[in-house]
Amino acid sequence: MYKIDFQHPGRIYFVGIGGISMSGLAELLHQRGFVVSGSDWHRSPITEALEAKGIPVLYGESRAHVSPDTDCAVLTSAVREENLEFTAIRELGIPYLTRAQLLGQIMRCYRIPIAVSGTHGKTTTTSMLSKILLEAGTDPTLSIGGILKDIGGNMRVGGSEYFLAEACEYTNSFLSFFPRYALILNVAEDHLDFFKDLADIRSSFARFAGLLPADGALVINGDIENYEELTRGLACPVTTFGSTPRSDYYPSQITRDEWGHPSFLLNSPGREPMRLTLRVPGGHNVSNAVAAAAMADILGIDRQVTAGALSGFGGTSRRFEYKGSVGGVTVIDDYAHHPDEITATLKAAADCPHKTLWCVFQPHTYTRTKALMEDFAKALCLADRVVLADIYAAREKDTLGISSRDLQQRVQALGGDCSYFPSFDEIENYLLENCINGDLLITMGAGDVHKIGENLLGL
Repeated sequence: MYKIDFQHPGRIYFVGIGGISMSGLAELLHQRGFVVSGSDWHRSPITEALEAKGIPVLYGESRAHVSPDTDCAVLTSAVREENLEFTAIRELGIPYLTRAQLLGQIMRCYRIPIAVSGTHGKTTTTSMLSKILLEAGTDPTLSIGGILKDIGGNMRVGGSEYFLAEACEYTNSFLSFFPRYALILNVAEDHLDFFKDLADIRSSFARFAGLLPADGALVINGDIENYEELTRGLACPVTTFGSTPRSDYYPSQITRDEWGHPSFLLNSPGREPMRLTLRVPGGHNVSNAVAAAAMADILGIDRQVTAGALSGFGGTSRRFEYKGSVGGVTVIDDYAHHPDEITATLKAAADCPHKTLWCVFQPHTYTRTKALMEDFAKALCLADRVVLADIYAAREKDTLGISSRDLQQRVQALGGDCSYFPSFDEIENYLLENCINGDLLITMGAGDVHKIGENLLGL
């Protein structure tokens, strides 16, 4: 594998630079003195932000984009073998790394690398822990899978030994990392276009935990079924968090305000319970906050700093993000694209004031939709009314004969009120005709469904 020389910055070319993680890494290398450029399929706010910072971005896919004097190329996981730029990179003999391999090499430059993993909740928990580290004055370097308003983006280059990053399991990416401290938030069926089954996913997380050195630490969700299988034989200490006293860290005396924002006591071994109050709703965010607080304790962060940081945490982009109000209808946007995430988000929404809870859902990838069809239908039934958009293909092609109409039929079979429209225009017109003052509307999915709410709001 090619080793980047961080002491002698060279020319780095990113294929797929517009991705949230790829763009952050490009910005980090740019700030460290590398000559960075890249390409993406479409112009976006992310690519425009890179250009504004002096990072050239080319659009489309072309062999001519690849310069022979490139020292190393970095590829997003969406790049296929037949990609014209990838072909040119190979023919020119330019060494290349995956996004995960680059992130792993960056981690090795820091004394305190921290990785946040899990099927769900990575971005929010990474953001919570980022807020804590920032408030503690640790001057961390941060790589987040979403936009954190506190840093005005998804990447921050600090001047200390702290490096905090999300660790995604898809294609076993996180096995290229070199963390000293790690969080495992949960383990569930997902990315079944790559993993064979849940056992395969659990095996991957166990291998990830095995990367930790003896002088590191693992914080893992004790509610994971047989979590000990994932931690067996580890050289480092293991701390658990969860929903009950069976775990080392757990919440109690949970209350909520009128908007569903929770307040609770954080319980932990040998410490007095500490009251934490959040500005983000939902039981899943209680769990995320407990995990972040547990890691902060292990890192030696003052508990009052932790409590203050979490009380000031206002969320990240596309995670139960308030977008505005139109005609008395509150519009929220959320990234949820897995049945567990949908369930958590809709349960959080149920605690917010509303007459009718609307969920506009855009399924993400054909393989996920087919594999988890029944679970999707059950989760969506938590909304009063569901509107489905077409499946967002992302990296896939429609070879499975699955569609949003199939999901509509499953929701209706379970007694849910579910409509389907093939275009965003039709969905927007339907919502304008049917949503009334006092309703709560959530646009949901990992694709571009957020545009529906933004169009309704005139953003």
